Amino acid sequence: MLSAVQQFGQFGLTFSRKVGISGIFLFNVLFRRPKLQRSFPLLIEQLYFIGVFSLIIIMLSALFIGMVVSLQGHNTLQRFGADQELGELLALSVTRELAPVITALLFAGRAGTSLTAEIGLMRATDQLDSMEMMAVDPLWRIISPRFWAGLISAPILTLIFDMVAIYGGYLVGVKWLGVDSGSFWSNMQASVGFYDDVINGVIKSLVFGFVVTWIAVYQGYYTAPNAMGIGRATTKTVVYSSLAILALDFMLTSVMLKNW
Repeated sequence: MLSAVQQFGQFGLTFSRKVGISGIFLFNVLFRRPKLQRSFPLLIEQLYFIGVFSLIIIMLSALFIGMVVSLQGHNTLQRFGADQELGELLALSVTRELAPVITALLFAGRAGTSLTAEIGLMRATDQLDSMEMMAVDPLWRIISPRFWAGLISAPILTLIFDMVAIYGGYLVGVKWLGVDSGSFWSNMQASVGFYDDVINGVIKSLVFGFVVTWIAVYQGYYTAPNAMGIGRATTKTVVYSSLAILALDFMLTSVMLKNW
């Protein structure tokens, strides 16, 4: 019994220590003094690698998800004679939930793991230590551009997911299943609110992008400097990010639906 209590206490202390380190790390990244002329090119470069390189997987996933939602939605609505409401069902499902959540999960799997592995390799090859020896702050030079690029890219990718998924649903619902095009678009426009649905989805994506990028750069920066450490840090990035996204989605949805 005493051994179990000791182990639980040790776990609590270790967890508290890691939370404190990650919080201090985030504070140092957020409030690092900006050097705009030198930081802007670094930010643009990371926006290209993080955002543009994620476009293909985001767009393909959005297209097929929109097609599947339209196909399944039409099959269900047709039983109740409400197949003309397909546009409303598709748009609300995508903008409120599917776009921010799936984009964040794909973002964590593609960009998050890439950030962790890249920074972890820099740690393993002593590049970060070498920067400190040359009076170059690695938090400013390496971490900050990647963090802000991830935060900026997530909502943009979510909006692209919205558009592509709705287009995929249109192809299946209107072009294949024969839903009236006018009803499809008019019901969608009448039911989807810009602030209540689209903006709320963007807010979710901002929170998800913030958390995923934070986890990714933290795991890479504090990884063990060897191959096994990089592998474990990359795995932790995916697992922690996925759990954080799903938990935060529940909390944000509850707040946005005013159930709290």
